[in-house]
Amino acid sequence: MADLAGLAEALISGNRDKVSELTQQALDEGVSAQEILNNGLVAGMGVIGKRFKANEIYVPEVLIAARAMAAGMELLESKLTEAGVEPVGTVVLGTVKGDLHDIGKNLVGMMLTGGGLKVVDAGIDVPADKFVELAQSEGAEVVAMSALLTTTMPQMAEVVKAIQAAGIEVKTMVGGAPVTQSYADEIGADGYSPDAASAVDTAKELLGL
Repeated sequence: MADLAGLAEALISGNRDKVSELTQQALDEGVSAQEILNNGLVAGMGVIGKRFKANEIYVPEVLIAARAMAAGMELLESKLTEAGVEPVGTVVLGTVKGDLHDIGKNLVGMMLTGGGLKVVDAGIDVPADKFVELAQSEGAEVVAMSALLTTTMPQMAEVVKAIQAAGIEVKTMVGGAPVTQSYADEIGADGYSPDAASAVDTAKELLGL
C-alpha cells in the first residue's frame, strides 16, 4: 500500500533518497501522479511552510526539504504532463536588475512549486523588459520580483510600469528583505509577501484561488 503519509514525512525531514524511493513505489503501485503530488509532496511542503512561518524552522531546513521535493518531482513531472494535469497558475519569478541575490528567490520558487504553481525562473539581474517578455511568452498570470538591496528596489517600480505599458493582464508581487507593504502600495504592485512561505498564499490570492 502506497505510503503517502510516509512520503510527506520523508520530505519534511529532508530525506531525499526516501522521497525518491516512496514516490517510485507509489507510482509502481498505480497511484496517480496527481495524488502522489497532492497527498505526499504538497502535503509535506505545506507543513514546512507553516513551520517556517511560525519560526519553528529556518532557511536551511526549508532548502533541504525543497531539494527532497525536487527529487520526487523529477519522477512525477512526465507523468503529470501525460495525465494532462495543469498547474494552478504560472508565475514568472526573478531578482530585479542590478541585484544578484538568489537564495530568497530560489526559496520562493520552491515554495510556489510546492503549492502547485508552475514557476518560470527568470534568474537574477533581470531587466524590466525580460519580465514582460517572459510573462507574455509563458502566458503567466503573476510576475514575482525579489530585491535584497534598497538600491535595486526602484527597479520593481520599473517592472510594474513596463507591464502596464505593455498592456498585459498580469498581477505583480514583490518581496525581499528591505521591501514593505507600503512600498508595494506606493509602486502599484498587486501583492507583497514578507517571506517565502507567505508568497504561496499571496500568489494564490492574486490568482483568485
